[in-house]
Amino acid sequence: MAPPVEVGFFYGLGSRYAYLASTRIEWLEAETGCQVRWRPLYSGDLFAARGADPFQGRPVSGQYVGAWRRLDAERWAEFYGVPFREPSDVTFDPRRLALAATAAARLGAVEAFSRRAFQALFVEGRSPLDDVACAALAVEAGLEAGAFRRTMSEPSTALQLAATVQDALTHGVFGVPSFVIEGRVYFGNDRLPLVRHALLTRSKGG
Repeated sequence: MAPPVEVGFFYGLGSRYAYLASTRIEWLEAETGCQVRWRPLYSGDLFAARGADPFQGRPVSGQYVGAWRRLDAERWAEFYGVPFREPSDVTFDPRRLALAATAAARLGAVEAFSRRAFQALFVEGRSPLDDVACAALAVEAGLEAGAFRRTMSEPSTALQLAATVQDALTHGVFGVPSFVIEGRVYFGNDRLPLVRHALLTRSKGG
């Protein structure tokens, strides 16, 4: 039997749409037999490397206006049947969250940690979400706090995070969440039906 197709899931823990997409990962794997690889990064680093940040300056279109994005996310959450709470007062550094998720990846718990962090942000509205809080989330995800803190502070963890950004750029990823299937990029939570279709078509030899 052929191994399952790997789907790269590039996401940022501070992204409401990445949270929404994460709630459909189990569905996607069950529907298609694929294996999703969680690839945390900080989208600001991605934008900086590309030299274009759609969130800087005047919104280029209505879809980048905060009030619209919040309403849109609430509608998607209702459609998926999942909880969603816009984090109004949550204090967090998205790059540190990406580093924390990368540390969890090095310790073999990237999915468990990321799911717990998404819940803390977009279900509980937890504040602040700093390094201490991340260590507590890591423990809840099954990791040992000391090992997590050490791994998060190791230079090799920062290098792995930078390598993930570079890998995303190499594939043509320009934002999060993005799914990559054999070099093809599907951007956005709303592209999940296309991801499913592509995987099912491939499995049938299409």
